Amino acid sequence: MSPEPTQSAVQLATKPSMTYADFDKLDLRVGTVIEASAPEWSAKLIRYVVDFGETIGKRVLFSGIRKWYAPEDLIGKQYCFVVNLEPKKMGEEESQGMMMMADTEERPILTPLSQPVPNGTVVR
Repeated sequence: MSPEPTQSAVQLATKPSMTYADFDKLDLRVGTVIEASAPEWSAKLIRYVVDFGETIGKRVLFSGIRKWYAPEDLIGKQYCFVVNLEPKKMGEEESQGMMMMADTEERPILTPLSQPVPNGTVVR
């Protein structure tokens, strides 16, 4: 059994409080990773396509997790995502959201859902 990941002092510090109205601006949704690959132009990023269901559709996202995960580790699993971030240019494409994951000192920890839900389900 491997030791539990540790948190740095920076991670233990909390961020300033925000109002419920600020929190309500976040659009958190469940999506299923249906494709994933390692772009040739980056040693850090994984490019993946997420199905968010009928309302939102499919989106391309990038995460800097290639040091710890292979693209095939993500495929077929459901995760929580922020879907209303402004797109961020990554190579020739744009990342259209952000996967939620735990950030430890050693590595990011993916947080797949323990039970399946419909793609696009709101997280609150």
